[in-house]
Amino acid sequence: KPSWTIGVGITGFGIFFILFGILLYFDSVLLAFGNLLFLSGLSFIIGLRRTFSFFFQRHKLKGTSFFLGGVVIVLLRWPLLGMFLESYGFFSLFKGFFPMAFGFLGTTFDIPFLSALFRRLQGTSSMV
Repeated sequence: KPSWTIGVGITGFGIFFILFGILLYFDSVLLAFGNLLFLSGLSFIIGLRRTFSFFFQRHKLKGTSFFLGGVVIVLLRWPLLGMFLESYGFFSLFKGFFPMAFGFLGTTFDIPFLSALFRRLQGTSSMV
């Protein structure tokens, strides 16, 4: 299915524009463009129905409202406040994935200090 490869590319460009917008002192145009690319790329990767069902689960509504509210605030050219709200929403939405990601990084990279740090971070969070 070639749509997920397009989605990975669009999501990658979205992350690039978000990081570049932060690097250029919260440039609102780059951040808004990055947000739109990130969300549309995510929709290409997992599909519209699964994206909608992920964001609008009952226990994730708080994180979704902060994340999407931050996107709207960035689009209204208040980039610092918008990125703060987006960051809180992002960590609230994806907190269940962080222990798995830290465990993967700890086993993938065999660097002594980093492996111990990733194993420690993996053990402190719960999979809620």
